[in-house]
Amino acid sequence: MKRLGKHAIFYAALLGSWSLLAALKIWPPYLFPTPKGVMEALYAGFQDHSFWIAIVVSMRRVVIGYAISVVAGTVLGLGVASNEFLEETMGGLLVSLQSLPSICWWPLALLWFGLNQNAILFVVFMGSLLSVTMAMEDGRKQMPKIYAMAGRNLGAHGFRLFWYVLLPASLPFIVSGLKQGWAFAWRSLITAEMLYMSLGLGQVLMMGRELNDMSQVIAVMILIIAIGYVVDGLVFKTIERRLQHQWGLTSAT
Repeated sequence: MKRLGKHAIFYAALLGSWSLLAALKIWPPYLFPTPKGVMEALYAGFQDHSFWIAIVVSMRRVVIGYAISVVAGTVLGLGVASNEFLEETMGGLLVSLQSLPSICWWPLALLWFGLNQNAILFVVFMGSLLSVTMAMEDGRKQMPKIYAMAGRNLGAHGFRLFWYVLLPASLPFIVSGLKQGWAFAWRSLITAEMLYMSLGLGQVLMMGRELNDMSQVIAVMILIIAIGYVVDGLVFKTIERRLQHQWGLTSAT
C-alpha cells in the first residue's frame, strides 16, 4: 500500500504539472495538448481500431525479429565464448558494432531487401542481435569454473554438461541480455516504422506529426511506453524473480 501510495502521489503530481503548463498556454494547444486531449485521442484511436491494428502489426514484427536475434545471438555468443580464435577476432568486432545505432542498418536494409517488411525485420534483428550475443558471451565467461568442474566430477559431459550445469548457471546474465535486447528491438522497430510509412505504431506516430496532431503523437508515445512496461513486467521480471528464488536470493512466500 505504501508503494501504491507513492506511485499515486507521483503520477498525480505529474498530471497536475502537465495540466498547469497546458493551462498557462506557454505553447499553442496544438503543440502542447492537455491530458484530457491526449485521453480523447487514445479513446478515438481505440474506438476506430487504428491503434489495435497498429499494435498487432508492430508486436508481430518485433516478436519475429527478436526471436530470430535470440536464436542467432545464442549460437554466436556461445561460439565466441567457447573458441579462443573467435574471441580474439570477432569479440572485439562485436563490441565495436554494439556502439553503432541500429538505424544505421536501415540504408543497407533498403538496398538488400527493398522497401518492404523484411527491411524492418532486419533492422529489428540487428538492433537486438548484438545485445543478446554479448550477454551469452559474458554469461559463459563469468560463470565460476568450479561449476563446470563439479559437473564433470559428477559425470556430466558434452551436451549434458552444457544443458544441466553451464546454461542454468549462466541464466542471470543471459536474462539481463535478453531484456536489453528486447528494449533495443522495440526501439529499432518504432524507428524503422517511422521511416517506412507502413502499418504500425511508428506510422501512426508520424501521421500525428504530419497532421500537427500532438495529442495523437503523445497518445502513441504513451502506448509505446506502456507496451514496453507490460512486456518487461510480465515476461522478464517474472523470469528474474523465479531465478532469484531458485538461487536463494529472495525468501520464499
